[in-house]
Order: sequence, then structure tokens, then C-alpha cells
Amino acid sequence: MKILITGTTGLIGGSVLSRISQRHPEYEITALVRPETDPSRLAEISGKATIEKIDLGNISKLIEYLDTHSFDYVYHIGALRGGRKFSRQEFYETNVLSTEMLIENCIKNKSTLIFCSSVGVFGAIPTELPANNLTQKIGDNYYHYTKIEAEKRINKAMLLGLKAAILRPSITYGEGDFGFPYQLVKMIKGHRLPLITKRIWIHLCHIDTITSAFTWLVENDFPNGLVLNVADREPVLFKDLVNFISRQLTNKNYPSILQFDRRLFRAWEYVFWFLKDELWTSRVQLISRSWFYDVKPLFETMDIPVHYTIPEFKFIIESIKK
Repeated sequence: MKILITGTTGLIGGSVLSRISQRHPEYEITALVRPETDPSRLAEISGKATIEKIDLGNISKLIEYLDTHSFDYVYHIGALRGGRKFSRQEFYETNVLSTEMLIENCIKNKSTLIFCSSVGVFGAIPTELPANNLTQKIGDNYYHYTKIEAEKRINKAMLLGLKAAILRPSITYGEGDFGFPYQLVKMIKGHRLPLITKRIWIHLCHIDTITSAFTWLVENDFPNGLVLNVADREPVLFKDLVNFISRQLTNKNYPSILQFDRRLFRAWEYVFWFLKDELWTSRVQLISRSWFYDVKPLFETMDIPVHYTIPEFKFIIESIKK
């Protein structure tokens, strides 16, 4: 079995590479990484996969490589994430055009494409809860737009014979990542998180959940066109999670003096929207509005471990303490 994996220096891609290489040492795995990747991160991949230094945004180089290589499975996990300071052209080339090139390679060689999308295709805040496969797609920022466009191309290619599956992980928590979960803990620790008084629900994804889902796809047959939202078994009340984190850090609930009415958050959201600051607009939304997803099809389709954000978020807190 020959497998190509992109995004192996990221949280999800690195975890998937480790899991598959451990469970199937007989597989020939190739990892595409950026040429400027830090040597220490390359050392983590070495021994698990053959390393090819190709930037997904370098379309001509990617085409040159794919013209002479074929695989049984292509795991397309790499992408430029939202909030990064890249141009729209760089986002488009890395997240959309690279997907097109990998699709063409899969059709040509009758390979299976496993694509890592995002629940962000529903927008930072979905129009219905829980968001499901019929929920309206909203490109409310450019990162979300590129994921929607990539999914469109995969769906169109399946009419031409492509076999593919799409997994949409929610915001994922795992050791070594410095995104939303990490920043949340840091803000709670420093008493810098404004906590909304309204009851809101959020839906995170344990790294083992998405890793197990990706691994399941290479070990089991699945219906072509499978699309699954991936997150923990249940959403959690944001206030409950904040208090849980605070108790782990200080043995006390989060200070009530730092709780504010929803009107303050709406004012902040409007200001950042007016300033066309996509990153801060979504940050305010994520801590002041509910977002959760229908994951019942995931656990009905796959026999994978079930995780609950509370108390399992504790391992993130412990890793930050270290």
C-alpha cells in the first residue's frame, strides 16, 4: 500500500501519520512538507515516511512531482488555516488549486482521495444547530470559502470516477497545537477571557477522534462520497468548560466579575466586522455564540473511540502546565 499524506507537520496530519505508520509499518508512506520546515519537525517525521519537500502552493512543482508518482491513497490534510497572514492568492493556490492537482492524480491512477475539510464550511456560526450535511454553506471568511471550493471540486470529480471521502473536523484539541484551545487556557489562566452570561454550547474535537476517523478510512471499505462532521460525542456548555479549566488551574471557578452581557460581545463583533478583521470577528463569535454539529452519522458509520470534552480536555491543560 502506497500512501501520500500532506500536512504532516500540523496537529492532525502529524497524528494521522504516526497512527498509520505505527499500525501498518508495511505501508510505503510519503509526506509532503514545505521546503522551509524546521529540521526538528522533519526529525519527527523521519522514519515514519519518505519526505518530499514541496510547498502545496507551488503548483508547478507539485504538478511536476505528481506527474511521475502514483499512490493507492492520498490523504490531503495540509492547508493554510484561517487567521494566517497570507494573500488570498496564496490561500487559493494552497487550499484549492493543490486539491485540483491531487484530484487529477487520483483519477489518473485510480487512487482514493481522503480530504480534510472543516466544519468551517458552515461558517464560524452555523445557520442551524446542530449543523449537518444539509446545512447551508457560508464562506464568511476566505479560509472557509477555500474549503467550500475544494469540496465542490471533489464532488464534481466523483462524477468522473473519483473515489473520495471528506472529513470535517471541528476545532481540534491536542498536545503541541497553539490554536483556539491553547489560547483559551492561556486567557483563562491570566484572567483575560471575557465570559458571556448567556448559555452557549461549543463543540470541540479530541485529536484521537479525528485521527481514528482518518485511520478507519484506510482500513475499511466505505461508500463513495462519504462526508462526515467530526467532533466529540456531545457539545459542552462554554461556561462549564471555562470553569473546568479554571478549577484545574486555580482550584476555583472563573471569577464572576469577568462575565459580561451579550450586548458587549455584539458591539465587539460589529466593530471587527466593520474593520474587516476576519480573525477577530470569528474569535468573538466563537466565545459568544453556539456552534455544534451532528456527529451521529460519524459514530454510526465508524467503530472508533468516543471522547467527551469534559473531563478529557484535562490533558491539554496538563501539557500547557509542563
